[in-house]
Amino acid sequence: MARVVAVSVSEKKGMRKTNVKEAWLEAEHGITGDAHAGDGHRQISLLAKESIEKMQALGLDVSAGDFAENLTTEGIELPVLPLGAQIMVGNGVALEVTQIGKTCHERCAIYYQAGDCVMPKEGIFARVLKGGRVASGDEITIIIKN
Repeated sequence: MARVVAVSVSEKKGMRKTNVKEAWLEAEHGITGDAHAGDGHRQISLLAKESIEKMQALGLDVSAGDFAENLTTEGIELPVLPLGAQIMVGNGVALEVTQIGKTCHERCAIYYQAGDCVMPKEGIFARVLKGGRVASGDEITIIIKN
């Protein structure tokens, strides 16, 4: 079963996010109170627990939120999802995949520690189609339209 393992927010961009028990997603905006929320196609970010474990295997002391992702997932291979795929979370929250990976113009502390970082290659971004509450443990369903 695919699920959310952590929900994370930050008040400022460019910093690790803090894990919270739950958060509210606003349609066409993102997580209420998160620095990355707003207009555009990158309203929320997701990274798989499995990706974080790759960095832990390199000896880094990292966990959910340390890559500035909003939702840490488990049981989904996020980077292979097609653009436009819908991610249904919990009781009705709907996200649409808008970007796979990102270009890092400035190397983060994790890159300098490990010589690599998973977020630029394995993190994904989405816009919020339908808002609502998200929490750790929420089930995730993927819908791919042809």
